[in-house]
Amino acid sequence: MGILSAYLMPHPPIMVKEVGGRETQMTTSSIEAAKEVGREIRELAPDTLVLISPHGPVFQDAVCIYDFPLKGSLSSFGAPGVKMEFQSDEDLKREICEIAQKKGIPAVKSSEIHLSRYGTRQELDHGVMVPIYFVTQFTSSFKLLPMAYGLLPYEDLYAFGRIIREAAESLDKKVVIVASGDLSHRLTPDAPAGYSPHAKDFDLKLISLLKEFDVEAIAALEPGLIEKAGECGLRSLWIMMGALDGYKVQPRVLSYEGPFGVGYCVAAFHPAGKGESILKKLYDRRREEIEKRRKNEDAYVRLARQTLETYVKEGRMPEFPKDLPEEMLSERAGVFVSIKKHGELRGCIGTFLPTKKNIAEEIRQNAISAGCEDPRFEPVEPEELPELTYSVDVLTRPEPIDSPDKLDPKRYGVIVRKGFRSGLLLPDLEGVDTVEEQISIALRKAGISPDEDYKLERFEVVRHY
Repeated sequence: MGILSAYLMPHPPIMVKEVGGRETQMTTSSIEAAKEVGREIRELAPDTLVLISPHGPVFQDAVCIYDFPLKGSLSSFGAPGVKMEFQSDEDLKREICEIAQKKGIPAVKSSEIHLSRYGTRQELDHGVMVPIYFVTQFTSSFKLLPMAYGLLPYEDLYAFGRIIREAAESLDKKVVIVASGDLSHRLTPDAPAGYSPHAKDFDLKLISLLKEFDVEAIAALEPGLIEKAGECGLRSLWIMMGALDGYKVQPRVLSYEGPFGVGYCVAAFHPAGKGESILKKLYDRRREEIEKRRKNEDAYVRLARQTLETYVKEGRMPEFPKDLPEEMLSERAGVFVSIKKHGELRGCIGTFLPTKKNIAEEIRQNAISAGCEDPRFEPVEPEELPELTYSVDVLTRPEPIDSPDKLDPKRYGVIVRKGFRSGLLLPDLEGVDTVEEQISIALRKAGISPDEDYKLERFEVVRHY
């Protein structure tokens, strides 16, 4: 058999009447669509329901398959009577893990991790419980295999979804996939993650692409737009879409609404015969984008990249290239080097005032620090180097300002100071659209309370890609 069908379902506990009470009326469209999904799954009669949650043990470098007793409740949302227990599909779990290992896609079972170290309990989270609540109103005659997506590249999550399909076909199991996830969390000024005028754009764009099941167009969504949306469902979708790779797909968007400032979408995706696999296209696209960026990088970025590559591979500081622009050798400035991997930050270290005799030395030192000494990340490994992209910001000298009115988050970076504490935020960052956001982040970095009497400084940058 294989994949019978796949669904996108939201997971706000308020949809559950025992939690939301009268407020469930605000999510009527989502509830009715979720019940339709439940009825469809009853008719499909799957052996196993695979559910991908954003609220389980989410790791930076691996998908995590739940490997604890599949019990849970909504007691933390005031509904202890809503509790469930399921039988795990151990055969499918084992087959998925074996294929993932052979194909080099990182996947772990939760039993291999000390979850308590990450503040995660061994119970079903609401990302699982809410969608399953509506399914079990119609059927519970299936085994359950829940998992939490990892913060892996979208292409790797898509490849993992295809592994789920291969495992299901190998074991001749009938499997339904549910991608649990909400869309933007920033639709209104009172939304839980703050407001972004671009949030609705993200939701409407994604929904239009889901109606066509245009995976390649979803892959081309602007990272900045995704960041501004504050979504939690896109990675679940990528695994789900991968499970349908090689099929023609009949998509149906059953509902969309945005109460409480959060976008809820329910959609169904039914296999409709053999189609074309696009997995190789996705990987080729990623590689071509990196190659294009490398070809177009200027001397500043090239020096940062070559410095880190030499240091990681050979453990030494490289010599300067002979063709560096004169200003890199004669001028002094603060410099920040930022490194990303698959669009996610991998390291960022800098100096807001010059500490070396020229810009080139500043870049060289900060490139190594960003790659190997950023305390938020493990040092870069040699095998990561081909996947990294770099930017270099050269800073003007900071100047004191007496009011936030003299800031512009697109033009100016900000420094906040109180005594020996200080925090800096670069300008023109994805997801930072207002002065208030900019100052708030800088204050958190500095450990300064917003009600303290702090000082402000601003600076500009020349950003090199």
